[in-house]
Order: sequence, then C-alpha cells, then structure tokens
Amino acid sequence: MIIAFICGLVATWVKQPPLVGFLAAGFLLNAFGVGISEFLRITADLGITLLLFTLGLKLQVRSLFNPQVWGVASIHLILVTLGLSGFVALLSWGFSSYIDPLDLKTALLIGFALTFSSTVFAVKILDEMGANTTLHGKISIGVLIIQDIAAVAFVAASAGKLPSPWALALLLIIPLRHFFQFLLERCGHGELLILFGITLAVGGADLFELVDMKGDLGALLVGMVFSGHPKSEELAKGLLEFKNLFLVGFFLTVGMTALPGWKELMIALSILVLLPLKTLLYFVLFSLFRLRARTSWQSSLNLANFSEFGLIVGAIAVSNNWLPAAWLAIFAILLALSFMISAPMASHGDEIYTRFAKVLRRFDRDPDNPVTQPITIPESKIAIFGMGRVGSSIFDGLSEELGSKVLGIDSDEEKVHEHVKNGRTVLLGDGMNPDFWSASSHLLSNIEWIVLALPSHQTNCLIAQRLTELSFTGKIAATARYSDEVLPLQEVGVEFVFDIHSEAGRGFASDFLKRLPSASSAILPIKN
Repeated sequence: MIIAFICGLVATWVKQPPLVGFLAAGFLLNAFGVGISEFLRITADLGITLLLFTLGLKLQVRSLFNPQVWGVASIHLILVTLGLSGFVALLSWGFSSYIDPLDLKTALLIGFALTFSSTVFAVKILDEMGANTTLHGKISIGVLIIQDIAAVAFVAASAGKLPSPWALALLLIIPLRHFFQFLLERCGHGELLILFGITLAVGGADLFELVDMKGDLGALLVGMVFSGHPKSEELAKGLLEFKNLFLVGFFLTVGMTALPGWKELMIALSILVLLPLKTLLYFVLFSLFRLRARTSWQSSLNLANFSEFGLIVGAIAVSNNWLPAAWLAIFAILLALSFMISAPMASHGDEIYTRFAKVLRRFDRDPDNPVTQPITIPESKIAIFGMGRVGSSIFDGLSEELGSKVLGIDSDEEKVHEHVKNGRTVLLGDGMNPDFWSASSHLLSNIEWIVLALPSHQTNCLIAQRLTELSFTGKIAATARYSDEVLPLQEVGVEFVFDIHSEAGRGFASDFLKRLPSASSAILPIKN
C-alpha cells in the first residue's frame, strides 16, 4: 500500500488521476516479483462489488431502453468483434515466430473480449468528474450495462451451463424491496447505514453466485432496487470512501496479473493502435443515433478503453486450452495501458472538444433534438449551477429575497423535473459543456452572479476557468467542502468561496443570536 500511495501521489503531482499511479504501482510490484495476495484479491473484488452497487443506486432502469444505449452497444459489439478478430488473426500470423497462429474461433474469442469497455474505470472517472448524472454519463453507463449483460451470457455459455433453476427465485427481490426499504429508513445516518449498504452489496453478489450468475450483476441489480429512494443518495455517499479505498486493490491487481515479456509487449502495443478506431466508432454510432457532437464525443472518451472482462475471458480460455498463457499477459498490459491513455483523455475531453469543435459539430445529425439541445439562460440576476441539497438550499434562501431573479441550472434531467414540480425555476444544462456556453454566452451580460454549487471541486474550478476565458463580466461564487479547496477556486477567478463545513457553525450561531432577547443575553452567567 505504501508503493500505491507514493505512485498515486506522484500521479496527482503530474495532474493525472490517482488510478494511473495505482496501475503503475501494480507494474512496479510485479517487476519485483510480488504476487497477488488473497487479501488484495478480496479487496479488489469488494471494491468492484461496492462500485456496481452504488452505480445501481443512481441508475434509472428506463435509461437502458434508450436506442442510443442498446442500439449503439449492440452494433458496436458486432462490428468491433469482427474487426478486431480479423486483425489479431493477421497479427498472430505476422508474429508466428513468437506465438502460435490463431484459428477463426480463437480469433473471434479474442476480438469479443477486446470489444468491451471497463465499467470499473468509466464509473470511477465519472465519479471524479462529478458527471454521473450528466447525459453523457448516463449513456456511457447504459452502454456498459448492456455489455455486462452480454458478458454474463458469455460466461454462462463458456462454463457449459445455464443459471440454476433457482435463479427464478431472484424475482422475489421485487416484492421484497418494500421490506428492505423499510429497513433502510430505520438505519439512521451512522455506521448502521454503512453496514446495511455493504451487507446488501455483498449479499446480493453472493446470492447471484449461488444460482450460477455473475455476482457483480447481482450487486448492480440490488442497488437498482433502492434507486430513487430518499436515502439512496446518502447511502451512496456513505459508501464512497470505502469503495474508493477498495478499488485501489483492483487497479493494483491489474498491473500484477501477469508480467509481460518483450514479445507480449510488442503484440499488446500493436493491438493498442486500434483503440482510437474503437473510440471513433463509438462517436460515429452515437452521432448516427442523433446525439449532439459534444455528448457523442465525451461518451466515446468515457468508453475509450479495454475491459477487465478481457482478463476473465483470457483466464477461461487458458484453463480450457483455447489460448496459450501468453495471451493473459497481453490482455493485462492492454488493459493497463488503455487506462493510462484514457484517464487523461476523458478528464480533459471538453478542452479537446473545444479545440476541434468546428470539425466535430459537423457530425450533429439533429441539432434541434430537445433532449440534447443546449439551454439558454432567461433574464436572471443570479444563476446557480448544481441543484443538489446545497444548491437547492442556496436557491431557496436567495429566492426569499430576490424572487424570480434566481435561476437554477442542473445537468440531471430527473432532478430538474422534480425542482420544476416543486415550483423552482430550474433549467437543464451542463456547465462543462462547451456547446452550452456557445449558445448562452450572449446572455451572460444579464447575470450579475454565478454560484457554483456542484459536488465536484474539479468541476467547479473548470467552470470558473471557462467563465474567465469567456470574459464573464459578473462575479463568481462557489462552495467548498474543505479549506484547501478555497485557494484553487480563488486562483481561477472565484470572488466569494463559502466553506460549507467551517461556516456551518457560524451560520447556526448567527441565526441563534437573532432568537435571543438581546445581544447581551448571549453571555450567560456560569453557576458554580
């Protein structure tokens, strides 16, 4: 763990996500001959289980029926499988002095394994960007779930058995959800809530394993049972740090899976060249399904990697003597290198999009689509970005004094509908979307203050920086959860930063003093 910490710290110093450092730590440990311990394997598995459980807590089932999700996932799966299988077959013949040439069946197996994108990686990146509820985040997650379903079908077929007949009993989860939700409501807000969440995640995974189904899928589906519940967001936040800590084990195990030699490295690098084509195909398909260019672009970058499913397929194929063991090392290095390339690309996707916007916007098939069309800001004096609990409280407090001059903006369509139903003036918009600012920049002259109340510190900083680049003449305020977030916000042009934690006590004291009969009565005599 010490090496993981050092490598993660170095990665943050060079402005890379910490997971890049964890992957490097795995390779470093592998090079020194350190094997994967049982503890590390259990930690990695638990991290993935909690990740998928918390993903289910935020997932809307109906999003999976969107043609832009299942249509793109299905077509991409078929085309990439065919293309990659042909490529690896030719590659094996070209490297015949290093590895045995592949027959058609084995080449199709490898192509199928390399088609998938990593659910663990994509959700982790979306978490860091605070983009889980954006349109591109929801579409990316939907595609990944469709891929996971295909993976479950493959694993079942490769094992030569279907799920147990007892799997039908899992349908009882639907009527039993009311009982589990009843328990959730009575867990309070402390350690009992966290323990209940971990029990649900691990129990759901184990339950699915018992009936010969993929445990990770069980954790996801059990999480979906609680999606939309008033305490689901609190539960997800409570599990966040546990999930992040255990996922360190996953990224370490990726680098420690197999130690590649020069020939495996050469083959892996040759296949890695096709990653841009795999990503480009995502972009073209999303565009054909009438997503705007920016949404297509960012969704594609979220999926621009290879999946840990390749390691699962590799292990199954090697155990069945379908593949030589060398391919397991090739899958491992492909996975790790794709993560290292994709992480900075996804994090800086909007900056890249802005640079090539004129070219990318030519792929817009339906610019008037109301689902994806950037919003415009009506006449208001204050605009609040991020209408979660903090943003909603700010909105309500300002509206009491300023009325209709306050406008809320949020990227979560469901949340926007709920706010509108409750009488708030809230519009759908993504402050990270360059197209949003292109459509509304001429109206910014009416705004005197923009308040950034998004949960991600990185997102608040990037939006503030973008406003400065747009020569916004008004003033910017932002919320911060920690004192060390104040200075970075001020450096990008934020005039007023409200430290939520440190100011909570002062706010209480201020309101409390107003309830005292006089200021002097605030000093009470102390009795011996």
